[in-house]
Amino acid sequence: MSTTKIIKINPLNPDLRQIKQSAKVISGGGLVIIPTDTVYGIAVSALDKKALDKLYEIKKRPKDKPFVLIVSKKEKVEELSRNIPVAAYKLIYKFWPGPLTILLNGVNEGKIGLRMPDNQIALGVISEAGVPLACPSANISDNPASGDFKQALKDFDGLVDLAVDGGPAKIGIESTIVDLTVEPLKIIRPGAIKEEDIISAIKTKSVLFVCTGNSCRSVMAEGYLKKLLKEQGRADVEVSSAGMMAIDGAGASFETRAVLEKAGADVSMHRARKVTKELIDRTDLILVMEKIHEEKILELAPEAKNRLFLLKEFAKINDESLNISDPIGGSYEFYQEVFLVIKEAVERISKII
Repeated sequence: MSTTKIIKINPLNPDLRQIKQSAKVISGGGLVIIPTDTVYGIAVSALDKKALDKLYEIKKRPKDKPFVLIVSKKEKVEELSRNIPVAAYKLIYKFWPGPLTILLNGVNEGKIGLRMPDNQIALGVISEAGVPLACPSANISDNPASGDFKQALKDFDGLVDLAVDGGPAKIGIESTIVDLTVEPLKIIRPGAIKEEDIISAIKTKSVLFVCTGNSCRSVMAEGYLKKLLKEQGRADVEVSSAGMMAIDGAGASFETRAVLEKAGADVSMHRARKVTKELIDRTDLILVMEKIHEEKILELAPEAKNRLFLLKEFAKINDESLNISDPIGGSYEFYQEVFLVIKEAVERISKII
């Protein structure tokens, strides 16, 4: 039996030529042991049936147990899965890259497991391979996984084409696996991330108010809802605001600060920010001031449709238009009129979230 070729790569400053060499073996149908942040894994092209069959064989793994895919970008989740819940985005943005594997509904039938490892060698190999990679731990099924290179290679020397020695894995414990296709979510395998940290990351509800510049209307809504929730003793809701065309770091307008001060809310420390897809993805409830804001958000994140509403829909006002007027440049009295509409809607929201 031939021995496996071994290359050593500096985990802190990976050599791109060696990364490309490893990726080329995988894209060509080979099996490669690579380091991750948790334990060593065996990476193969998920599109190559022959390579996958060999991986099942050498790991002595039942064919009815699919392999987890590793990705190098968070955005890949939307290419590989569907009906992604907000809880998944909350976990992704908090724990990726890192020792978390999530189970989602695949673009085809069945579930799919996805992980983004926090290891520069692994991320480089994934990126350079140009194909989806399956990467189970480098151990015989039901045996302990290892973060030590020599231990990982022991059972597979001569059975894999290449083995990358990237030093000891920094965590040394397998990833936590969370099934997000069921509700409530289910911890399938305890791992490096504790169950209480998973639950803590998703239990807080999030509300996002959106206007144009994030200096007037959305600030009024954010500031007033925070005031109401504080009075109710609520600490389970995270409230924020953003603007479609905001100038990052700008403060609230003078009139906005004055109107809210009169209502008992202080927004003097507010700093504007632009709406981003990440912000939308991890928000449970998105409330906008105008129809144009709704349209722009759906262009950015179509999957947000069922979490997106016009704020005025929650106000009991007999008005054909559901847009809340932009008071920028208007009088203090106009700001006050706009705030009263926002106030009524926000008070209703505070009772239902």
